[in-house]
Amino acid sequence: MSDIGKQDLFKRQTTLPEIGEEGQQKLQEAKILVVGCGGLGSPIAVYLASSGIGKLHLIDFDQVDITNLHRQVFYTLEDVGAYKSEALAKFIQQRAPFTQVTFSRQALTKTNVLDVISEYDIIVDGTDSLPTKYLLNDACVLKGKPLVYGSLYKFDGYVSVFNLEASSAHLRDAFPTMNTDVPNCEEAGTLNAIVGIIATAQVNEVLKIVTGTGEPLNNELLIYNALQNSQLKMKLQSRISKEEVTKIFDKETYYDASCDVQNPDWLISPEELKETLSDTEQSRSVKLIAVLPNLALPFEVHQTVSLTEIETFEIDSDTTYVMICQRGMTSYKATKQLREKYPEADVLSLTGGISNF
Repeated sequence: MSDIGKQDLFKRQTTLPEIGEEGQQKLQEAKILVVGCGGLGSPIAVYLASSGIGKLHLIDFDQVDITNLHRQVFYTLEDVGAYKSEALAKFIQQRAPFTQVTFSRQALTKTNVLDVISEYDIIVDGTDSLPTKYLLNDACVLKGKPLVYGSLYKFDGYVSVFNLEASSAHLRDAFPTMNTDVPNCEEAGTLNAIVGIIATAQVNEVLKIVTGTGEPLNNELLIYNALQNSQLKMKLQSRISKEEVTKIFDKETYYDASCDVQNPDWLISPEELKETLSDTEQSRSVKLIAVLPNLALPFEVHQTVSLTEIETFEIDSDTTYVMICQRGMTSYKATKQLREKYPEADVLSLTGGISNF
């Protein structure tokens, strides 16, 4: 496309005196990393590319699921089963000719994160994994990279810019320790509108940082509630130093079970479970345990036990326990915990959860 085409494409943006041709050139020269291509990451990536970001790299190891589509609106029914990062990169290539978009299906880990983020100007957190959020935060502190943070809990959304300057606050200043009891969107549910609101708020922060326009959410955490249409800004102070984060990074594993390869010996497929339940004799020795509340189940369960209660769950050696959640991640965590505590127990996780049943 010619220079005339570029001028036409970004005309409404460059008309703003605060942006202009100079700001547009800054966007063209920017290199942005978007981690996560789900509800937050997919609109973030599309809006950034549409604004004229020159280099965009997408990271996500997950595949498009039918349950994603209500909030991950840049995927279609035809994309179900495709890798999110690859499908999203193809979509962006069709509408953003001045953006060089690349993608990776490799999960971020402690061993690769420092190398991965090193070549980008700004890192954008579009994940729903708490360990990955802390991994990104700590790596950005160590590498001196700004991190545009976003997260969701039911009808609430959170946005901030961490580590913008050497003295800026970061995630551990807001939430010093990782609270693994906080459910993600799969477990707690979410409304699609709040996802889009928080995603575009994150885009706004990136554009402000790149163009030098406005006041980024530096040392502030914006909290937005969709039900009340209210928001507040919580002031943050830099309390945990780079040296302290370095010590944490050296010790922390940042383990996330959703990124783990599941042990096939600990799984039961939907077909196997249906066959077991249809056999009256076999079904007597099986107990179905939901590990998330309020699941829309196609069958009755014997008990609902939250992940925080698994430690106190008692096992009967003559019973087979099938742990059940929406997509098979939380149930696998529960299975793993019980198997570690009771090595001889017969505990299984329903593969893919009830979404595949």
